[in-house]
Amino acid sequence: MAEKTYYDILGVKKDASAADIKKRYRKLVRQYHPDVSEDPDADSKIAEINNAYETLRDEEKRAEYDAMLANPFAGQGGGFSGQSASGGQGGYRWEDIKDQFGDGEAYGNGGFRFDDIFSAFGRGARSSASGGFRSQDSKGQDQHAEITVDLASVYSGDDYSIKLNVPIRQPNGSVEYDNKTLKIKIPKGITDGKRIRLAGQGAAGIGGGKNGDLFLKVKIRHADNIRIEGADVYQTVNIAPWEAALGEKINVSTPAGTLAVTVPKNSKSGSNLRLKGKGIPAKQAGDLYLTLNIVNPDIKTEAATQAYEQLKQAFADISISR
Repeated sequence: MAEKTYYDILGVKKDASAADIKKRYRKLVRQYHPDVSEDPDADSKIAEINNAYETLRDEEKRAEYDAMLANPFAGQGGGFSGQSASGGQGGYRWEDIKDQFGDGEAYGNGGFRFDDIFSAFGRGARSSASGGFRSQDSKGQDQHAEITVDLASVYSGDDYSIKLNVPIRQPNGSVEYDNKTLKIKIPKGITDGKRIRLAGQGAAGIGGGKNGDLFLKVKIRHADNIRIEGADVYQTVNIAPWEAALGEKINVSTPAGTLAVTVPKNSKSGSNLRLKGKGIPAKQAGDLYLTLNIVNPDIKTEAATQAYEQLKQAFADISISR
């Protein structure tokens, strides 16, 4: 029985387009990945599929392979000397892939995703000096986690320290973890959801390949009276009834520091005072909005009671819509 070709393995025609080959490859990876497949030969099949795709995805390698198929006896001793479709030397080994993915856990809350597979595959083979194919050193998988920083740090920029178990691949191919404390520079003006890249702090590389990178998604921690929309900051500020009615200058503690603010006469609860450029100091600085909240003092003395009675008499002819 004739040996299966790479086209047979992927189930595509010899004249299939690169897009069709990629689409078929992804479908097969989803089908035979050992985490989801019940096929007892899933490990060998996924290696076979990856090896076929590694050649057919590359225009030059595919042309060389097609030439070999057209004349398999040409160039013996120096022609296309890659591994066979069923395995052989070189190529990606599933053990390597499992080492790269570990148990499917990222450093943060991330888990195993098929798009991780696609980014990790496709680096398993390259042309050797003799024109053949052999296994290639491969960069480790990028990892993703989350870091919580204070809003004050975002305004000024700050240094944070985090502890990580950094993967280090040993000469025998195993992975050991080294506990490290890393100092991270929080850029001034970074906004919620942005990522910080730590080069070489992701999953261990394969062979002599470099470690992947660690991407930290920033989550900004702030007080309950503050909310953030992009680079704009909204802060609720309590004011007394007379400050709202008469208008007054007050000092407000904000993420941008203590600011002198003028409360306009006849201010209402829920109205906003905009302080331009006092939001998060991003490349395009946001604004700070102070949302006024009128707070009535508790009546604890006779004098306070009389003051409210006088207020009531003064506004006896005022009708309030309810």
